Amino acid sequence: MTSLNINVRVDANDKKSFEQFCTGIGMDVSTVINMFIKEVLREQKLTFKVRTNDFAAIISKELKEAELEMDNTSKIYSKDEVLESMNNIIG
Repeated sequence: MTSLNINVRVDANDKKSFEQFCTGIGMDVSTVINMFIKEVLREQKLTFKVRTNDFAAIISKELKEAELEMDNTSKIYSKDEVLESMNNIIG
C-alpha cells in the first residue's frame, strides 16, 4: 500500500492542543487522523454531528416542530417531559 501526505491548515493553538491530546492517549497525530479516515470510510459517514453555525435557527425550527406535535395530541405533557424534550433539542 502506497502512503501519501495530506497537508491541512489548522489554527496553531488547535494544532498544539491536538498534538497534546494525541500524546496523552499514547498516539501520534498521524495515527489518530488515519483512524478517523478509516472510520469514515468504514461507516460511510462522519461519525460525529455536524451543525451549522446558526444554532438559533436550528433550535427554533426544532422547538416549533415539537410545539406542533404537542398541539396535535391530546396528551398532557408534564413539565419534566417538556424540559427533557427541550434538552434533547438543544443537545
